[in-house]
Amino acid sequence: MIAHCRTREFWRRRLGLNAIPSSERPGERTGRDIAFLLFPKFSMMAFTCAVEPLRVANHLMGRPYYRWSTVSAQTGIVMASNGMTLVTDHRLGDLPSPGMLILCAGFDPGETFDDAMAVPLRRFDRQGTILGAIDSGSLLLARTGLLDGHAATTHWECLDSLAEQFPRIEVQPSIFVIDRRRLTCAGGTAALDMMLHLIRIDLGHRVAVAVSEQFIHPAIRDAHSSQRAEVPRRLGLQHAKLAAAVQMMEQNLEEPLSLNTVADRAGLSLRQMERLFHAGLGQSPTSYYLWLRVERARSLVLYSTQPLSEIAVACGFGSYEGFSRTYRRHAGASPSKDRATARLQPAVAATTLTMRA
Repeated sequence: MIAHCRTREFWRRRLGLNAIPSSERPGERTGRDIAFLLFPKFSMMAFTCAVEPLRVANHLMGRPYYRWSTVSAQTGIVMASNGMTLVTDHRLGDLPSPGMLILCAGFDPGETFDDAMAVPLRRFDRQGTILGAIDSGSLLLARTGLLDGHAATTHWECLDSLAEQFPRIEVQPSIFVIDRRRLTCAGGTAALDMMLHLIRIDLGHRVAVAVSEQFIHPAIRDAHSSQRAEVPRRLGLQHAKLAAAVQMMEQNLEEPLSLNTVADRAGLSLRQMERLFHAGLGQSPTSYYLWLRVERARSLVLYSTQPLSEIAVACGFGSYEGFSRTYRRHAGASPSKDRATARLQPAVAATTLTMRA
């Protein structure tokens, strides 16, 4: 015989809601309205991770504390990066001032962003709307100037682009950042953690944990959790000194260190480091360091409008000509062609060097 699933009443008893007078229950308060502004090629994974916790919170509370709607900037139908389409509830120009508005983007965030979109967003801000962004939506919110003077984050592939283009923003590599009336998130499952944190603020710790458990997500990650795994785990490295050398390279891309310096700081001889790189990564330290710089350059090429000559400098190349030749050898196309191609076929072009969810 199959046991009955635990009911909403079970969870309300567990959360202590049945013992709280109706007028004082957190779930009986006004609630929160959230609008999700979806851009073409938005991440369906991140969007779902943001919405589903709200649905479950409502189910456990026994009423619609959270009310959400979807918004499109131009047309009423938006296609996600996985090819699925979603019919939105509103168009941006017709949207009444929401309590919270979250921009959801993914590949090519600037492709369909019109600077005129900043007008309603600034109006919402003046009216007290809390503004947020998921994944590369942070780059779009930054273009409106509404992230200036705030701490913010975005997907790790776009962090350099956000920092390079918008120096007035305090860019953090966290999974999510909440700074006054701004919420930004790295995307993917980080959206789940950000919304669980919001639920904890609104409805308390026990409700947030109960929602988290419904998703088999036993630990709600802290905002400052790293977006990426540590170097040894990410690359499958067993040798601590090799991992230290790789980490030094990752942290010094704009002004590359000499290989002698990397080896010395890692506690290795240059010959030892050469052997470890070939054994652990299948290539020389020189080739790997160059690949890291090109990978960073490609993120800037694909996810920013920064001039290509500036990207060359930001990635440690002495001349644009040398940068272009190296980039073409690694990516299979020149920086300018790669940027143009990404506008047409982002899901394909973005996988040559790095993989996106």
